[in-house]
Amino acid sequence: MAKLRITQIRSGIGTKPNQRATLKALGLRKIRHEVVQEDNAVTRGMIKRVVHLVTVEAEK
Repeated sequence: MAKLRITQIRSGIGTKPNQRATLKALGLRKIRHEVVQEDNAVTRGMIKRVVHLVTVEAEK
């Protein structure tokens, strides 16, 4: 299955509580922290909620 590399590029400080919770659920803790997640509908929905705080790349 395909994987996504998700990198946090902006701080969660000052964002809504549900956005901070989404960053935590994705496994992101601080700026420039990267995680690799499965590419599925759940992960895509979480990314959509915090798209302004992260960048997403396809993992090879």
